[in-house]
Amino acid sequence: MNRKRFLQGMGLGLAVMVAGTTVATQRLYAAAESGAVTMTVTAVGKKEAAPPPVAKNDVELYKGKERLQVADWRKGETLLLAIVIDDSLGVDIASQWNDLKAFIMEQPATTHVGVFYGRNGSVMVAQDFTADHALAAKALRLPIGGQGAFSSPYLELQDMIKRWPDNNERKSIILISSGIDYFRGNFGPTSPDLDPTIERAQKSNVNIWTIYAPDSGHVGRGYLRVFNAQSNLSELSDETGAESYYLGFGQPVTLKSYFDEISTHLSNQYLLTFATSGGGKKGRFERVRVATEIPKVEFLTPSEVFVPKGE
Repeated sequence: MNRKRFLQGMGLGLAVMVAGTTVATQRLYAAAESGAVTMTVTAVGKKEAAPPPVAKNDVELYKGKERLQVADWRKGETLLLAIVIDDSLGVDIASQWNDLKAFIMEQPATTHVGVFYGRNGSVMVAQDFTADHALAAKALRLPIGGQGAFSSPYLELQDMIKRWPDNNERKSIILISSGIDYFRGNFGPTSPDLDPTIERAQKSNVNIWTIYAPDSGHVGRGYLRVFNAQSNLSELSDETGAESYYLGFGQPVTLKSYFDEISTHLSNQYLLTFATSGGGKKGRFERVRVATEIPKVEFLTPSEVFVPKGE
């Protein structure tokens, strides 16, 4: 893996974001350093339709029965969007790449898209994060299939997340995978790397949208194994404030409806900041709930947020 090239690309993308940072956002960064927590909240309308705008006064934040004060609520404009493709997938998935390319091209100019392929527990860079969406779309290629059979989508997601800058902008991953962990060789109900992946994503405020696709081998076609894998993908998305997509155990005829829905969700995301007293010596996870009285509007949020250690 060309780590130098990856880091150079990340530095360029971060420089672009910093250049466009407003004074208000800079104040939020300072607040975050003093113990505030920022989380991404996705507004969802009835039957997945686009919701109306949501103002700060429309939002209620709770920890248990205690209502917390919302320090800031702003529309998330800048987005780092990583498309991670499991290299163990069958090559037939590439028949969906025209719809994926169209999805990439439709993203707003403030979205920086990167394309990555996962195998052997790490991600390979096909295209670093870039605001040139045509360049990102051009990077799509066929998965290598059987040669990528030692992939672990969970270890690869951890590798992806740890490379991102620690900032208070939106970060999302679209994972296209069977959800089967071949790297560990563990085909039990749950991958041993599922919970650590969820925790890492929650710490970094990363939403992980998952799309199931069958892999290239026969090992991953058993009913129970596919059921468990899809359950893992669903839990991964639910716990990180996103959604999981699959239709039965086979490959969908088209992924366009999934990409359309994800686009709607990404267009209706907000950054919620609230103050905390700190997470002790090591930091801690806290379960919070975001609600609104706006009719027919719900929120997708991570199941827990990470409160950094106190000063």
